[in-house]
Amino acid sequence: MAETARTPVSHRRPDGGPDPADPRSRYGNRPTMKDVAARAGVGLKTVSRVVNGEPGVTPDTERRVQEAIDALGFRRNDSARVLRKGRTASIGLVLEDLADPFYGPLSRAVEEVARAHGALLINGSSAEDPDREQELVLALCARRVDGLVVIPAGDDHRYLEPEIAAGVATVFVDRPPGRIDADVVLSDSFGGARDGVAHLIAHGHRRIGFIGDQPRIHTAIERLRGYRTAMAEAGIEVDESWVSLGLTHPERVARAAETMLAGPAPVTAIFAGNNRVTVTVVRVLAGLTRPVALVGFDDIELADLLRPGVTVVAQDAAQLGRTAAERLFRQLDGASGPPERVELPTRLITRGSGELAPAD
Repeated sequence: MAETARTPVSHRRPDGGPDPADPRSRYGNRPTMKDVAARAGVGLKTVSRVVNGEPGVTPDTERRVQEAIDALGFRRNDSARVLRKGRTASIGLVLEDLADPFYGPLSRAVEEVARAHGALLINGSSAEDPDREQELVLALCARRVDGLVVIPAGDDHRYLEPEIAAGVATVFVDRPPGRIDADVVLSDSFGGARDGVAHLIAHGHRRIGFIGDQPRIHTAIERLRGYRTAMAEAGIEVDESWVSLGLTHPERVARAAETMLAGPAPVTAIFAGNNRVTVTVVRVLAGLTRPVALVGFDDIELADLLRPGVTVVAQDAAQLGRTAAERLFRQLDGASGPPERVELPTRLITRGSGELAPAD
């Protein structure tokens, strides 16, 4: 029995564009190279050559294919190229908090290095939650990023060992990884805090408070260690009521500062362990009638416009990000050797608040 020929049902308008009434033309259905080939009246291989910039296509044919690409809004799907080359040309960046001003220049520096290597940067925030960090890191690995730059929230990164063994280049930044060996790029938190506290001591202070981040965080502990070392080197015994570690929420930091500044023998100076602590302490000190010296770790916006300006121990966030990203791409380019720890210096910027003399 002869088979009756059937006319294919068209899902396109007469002008070749997608028919909006067709469910397949709605969200999530992108035009393919086959669609481009049909519109341009050429073979699939010809479209592939044009898309990938390969030779062997006449100028007139290339023009028709490009017109079809523009009309259909076609975008190349790189999945097949990924399978061929084994590289996605993308890296992941896991930060503590995308809203923290410290991470802006760090993220931008990583992005600039990635762009220079033709790679896309995908970033996300762990919100200082170890479980969320692990979930985010593994989600990036599942999407086959080539490498990771991680600011760790947790203290156990053995979950990354299978990914690293599978070839995911990994560099930690700002804080070292926990329970694995990997490249890490840090600022000299200990040395910077030691210098900042020594600066206060040199201006006559003996009762110096320290307000820092949570004690499980590497940078908080290193800065506290720098504070204690500077005090010990000056022969000053630390009263434990002068030390407060915890969440950097303004309410907690304000209570800690107010407690240190109260009583018959209040502190005459405060060393703030990071930029968020510094901002809250500045607000607390603004309500006092007596001068209290302040040195903060990390620079803060408008620090030079306050009166007095805020003296800080500055770390180069952009250099941290740049150094970490460059090490990552060296790994991706085949560099071998044992993991290394790179420690970048800090610098003391004097603006007035750290040079105030004790009121008593």
